[in-house]
Amino acid sequence: MFDKILIANRGEIALRVLRACKELGIATVAVHSTADADAMHVRLADESVCIGPPPAKDSYLNVPSLLAACEITGADAVHPGYGFLSENARFAEILGEHNVQFIGPRPQHIRLMGDKVEAKRTVKKLGIPVVLGSDEAVSSDAEAISIARTIGFPVLVKASAGGGGRGMKVALSEDELSTALATARAEAKAAFGDDAVYLEKYLQRPRHIEIQVLGDGKGNAIHLGERDCSLQRRHQKVLEESPSPALNTARRDEIGETVAKAMRDLKYLGVGTVEFLYEDGRFYFIEMNTRIQVEHPVTEMITDIDLILEQIRTAAGGDLTVTQKDVKFHGHAIECRINAENAATFRPSPGKILSYHPPGGLGVRVDSAVYQGYEIPPFYDSLVGKLIVHGKTRNECVARLKRSLDEFVIEGIDTTLPLFRTLVRNQDIIDGNYHIHWLENFLAGGGMK
Repeated sequence: MFDKILIANRGEIALRVLRACKELGIATVAVHSTADADAMHVRLADESVCIGPPPAKDSYLNVPSLLAACEITGADAVHPGYGFLSENARFAEILGEHNVQFIGPRPQHIRLMGDKVEAKRTVKKLGIPVVLGSDEAVSSDAEAISIARTIGFPVLVKASAGGGGRGMKVALSEDELSTALATARAEAKAAFGDDAVYLEKYLQRPRHIEIQVLGDGKGNAIHLGERDCSLQRRHQKVLEESPSPALNTARRDEIGETVAKAMRDLKYLGVGTVEFLYEDGRFYFIEMNTRIQVEHPVTEMITDIDLILEQIRTAAGGDLTVTQKDVKFHGHAIECRINAENAATFRPSPGKILSYHPPGGLGVRVDSAVYQGYEIPPFYDSLVGKLIVHGKTRNECVARLKRSLDEFVIEGIDTTLPLFRTLVRNQDIIDGNYHIHWLENFLAGGGMK
């Protein structure tokens, strides 16, 4: 096991990793920008190191500063959390070159799944179903038009090196395709330094369902069920739940075992999430995230398996502590991502939290690193915290979520709490009857006015 872990992140995920390390008896190092000097994980860590000024490129993305922090503190492993450098294969390699363990998959798997075209090609060979589209990046508008005619409109243009909805455009007809290609290429180049794009069939009303996997890197891998992440705005997840209201046990077991077998064949190490669109009873692979997910607590609540602990243990060379037969799903869990944004306009709302009272009670979990008097900086992601609730049934879970949202107090900044209080009283959400376009349609129709 590791002696000391440096946590190369901030906010609630840094605090989440720190807590897991403490339970394992591992010393912790918090790194922070000057803007995060008063952050909760900095206060609670055994050691802390300032790695630069507020801009992420000068601090949390500053590899030399992170390496220096490892050297100064004697950290023998780095946990990257999510975002920032968590899916940067070269960062993982550089750590290895300095005898520091990257807590995550092997660099070749990060690199493989980071290339969306190669990832699609690979998983198809491994037996995972994929959506119709180009087998590789399209080289010209003429090639794209030919492929689109074959698979049929509408089509989705996607950045090969993309994520988070950037470099992604819909073309409803041939007339729109050239513009979609140009726009997607420009966005991809700006965001990822790579303007390669590919085409997929655009599904009309799919759900977004992802499978949580865990492997030991030695050929053993299991799945921990699915999460339904269909409530999205601008391709960003807003609410997640498990199990999905759209799946039954047979479909869950089938797709779960398909994915777990693929991970065994890859000898995948650590945690990962294989993401699908699901429509008319069929799954279509879209991407794999080779890191811990923001929504991982949903899975933890229905399995009682600590994903961060498992991630650390397997990175240290340990075996999985559970087999597929040991995984037992119980009850229902829902997570709401509470952001520092206006609930109607989604305009960011940094500033000081004047009053903070999280909800509590049976089956209620809040993952957050804020506190009364904490200043939300304007430089990073707007996530304030995550409210996760669990119930024996989905109905009980929704009722508990309503109560918890009403109990949650955050004053001094705008948050998206009013949005969630509205959503949990909408009949479609209560019934679990929604898809990936539902929330944007709801907002466009004046749902928050």
